[in-house]
Amino acid sequence: MTSSATVPEALRAIRASLDLTQAGLAERLGVSFATVNRWEGGDGSTKVQRAKLQSIIALAEEAGVDFADPGDAPIVTTGRRRRTGKAHSNTTKSMEQMLWDAACSIRGEKDAAKFKDYLLPLLFMKRLSDVFDDEISRLAEEYGDREVALEIAESDHSLLRFYLPPEARWAMISERETYEWPSDERGRSTAPKDIGEHLTKAVRAIVRHNPSLAGVIDIVDFAEVRNGERDINPSKLKDVVQAFSDPRYRLGLADVQPDFLGRAYEYLLRKFAEGSGQSAGEFFTPTEVGFLMARILRAKPGETCYDYACGSGGLLIKLQLISRELDPTSKVPLKLFGQELQAESYAVAKMNAIIHDMDVDIRRGDTMINPKFRDTAGGLQRFDVVVANPMWNQTFSPELFDNDPYDRFTKSGGVTSGKGDWAWLQHTLSSMGDGGRAAVVLDTGAVTRGSGSKNEDKERNIRKWFVDRDYIEGVILLPDNLFYNTSAAGIIVVLNKRKPASRKGKIVLLNASRRARKGRPKNYLVEDELQQISDLFRSDHVVEGEVNIVSTEQLQDADYNLSPARWVAQANAAEMRPVKEIFADLLTLDERARQIDQTLAEMLVKL
Repeated sequence: MTSSATVPEALRAIRASLDLTQAGLAERLGVSFATVNRWEGGDGSTKVQRAKLQSIIALAEEAGVDFADPGDAPIVTTGRRRRTGKAHSNTTKSMEQMLWDAACSIRGEKDAAKFKDYLLPLLFMKRLSDVFDDEISRLAEEYGDREVALEIAESDHSLLRFYLPPEARWAMISERETYEWPSDERGRSTAPKDIGEHLTKAVRAIVRHNPSLAGVIDIVDFAEVRNGERDINPSKLKDVVQAFSDPRYRLGLADVQPDFLGRAYEYLLRKFAEGSGQSAGEFFTPTEVGFLMARILRAKPGETCYDYACGSGGLLIKLQLISRELDPTSKVPLKLFGQELQAESYAVAKMNAIIHDMDVDIRRGDTMINPKFRDTAGGLQRFDVVVANPMWNQTFSPELFDNDPYDRFTKSGGVTSGKGDWAWLQHTLSSMGDGGRAAVVLDTGAVTRGSGSKNEDKERNIRKWFVDRDYIEGVILLPDNLFYNTSAAGIIVVLNKRKPASRKGKIVLLNASRRARKGRPKNYLVEDELQQISDLFRSDHVVEGEVNIVSTEQLQDADYNLSPARWVAQANAAEMRPVKEIFADLLTLDERARQIDQTLAEMLVKL
């Protein structure tokens, strides 16, 4: 077995055959729940460590799942009665393909940038409905009958995460089942004229029964009319509903990976946002980078965690998933807080938190101008853990920094006049509690700009202030081409207000630039390497070619250049050869090729 192309399908087939939850499967394989969740939710490109792959193969044999041919979908054969057939047909197409099918159905109706406004609420409705079906199935197992389970759920909505009235269930929306619409007080039918009206009625019914979803799922009117015409043609909406109704696209409790809505949002942005001059990278952090940050910070049960540019909420969700992995017996969740400026991202973050059954306090607004989380005295609220991927190289008005009511800048290294990267780190520091720690993704230039210049540089001065006060625990250089809005490498700056004794007066500089696997269109990091990078960062050892531990005095001598590439020489870096030498080798090869051609021609003449 040399390929993991069918790992997601195989894992789902194994769980179907052995009746395992993702947590149960994780226990059988000796990995974390988060790992199984990622493996199952991927498109097959994620590589699995060979030892774990062998465990999957062994479990597949036990479950009667044919996992020998990576080119085919796995075949499920259950214990007493061996039955050949494709396992869980919902696994044979990726989420991206589902979204693309749906987007193609609606194209031409809306501007590209508006696709997501209609697709994401529909995707969320489908998720809510599939989860509702899962919970009814759970009750049916308990009470022995699905009809009885539905009756119990109708009488006690608290048994469910979210109660969906019959007209809002996907079976009715997709017309697989028929709903008898009641008459109004005047005896007139309330049945919708078309799918657009049905969806709008369904959304309003969901919000009526679940007030916490107000402003989250009801962000568009599917039946809106402008200038006497429907904003979106009902026939196009029906095509989208049919695309989401494909049985290969199930979105139940165990069917999708963490932050799947964030991934969906990122995919739609990447596909369509460029045409409107926006950038997908403003909103989304690659999944593996988020998990790396979570592994480095290792949030503990009950800690307060804050993301001031939370986008779809994925970084906060990953903090909770890794926290559970590290302490699976704890019943105390993290306390999660996020702020987001963009209305669409805010709604997706709320959806994501709901989907993962996590209590996240998400507020909308511009964090730099109007931070929403404040203490009783009007100052900034402080948190145990801060994590963020703010917009890189953002520019701000100098007046904002000079007149900041929260004193985030002038007393923390000064006011920057150029890029806003260090302004975000100043906000980060101001939001950290006395023992707080943070991880922030920034452009690589943030740790080098101004160093070595004879002129006064405000960014370099802020870096100096942070280094001299020993707030920086480390900097990690990421590989190139991970982020969708740029091919440039990013960095993770790790802050710590209470460094361990072994790290006081030192900074860990980790060069992970050669860790990526090549992919199309973007590179990626695999699970094993995320753990290795985390372990390297947390150890206190220099590793040639990857890790250096530098004293603050050394950094002072280097004019506060914090780039890992400056301090960590890549042991396997390609040797640069003289052009003349390379040209001579090419001439030699050309001559050899000519001789081979001549010899071959002589042999052919003899024949």
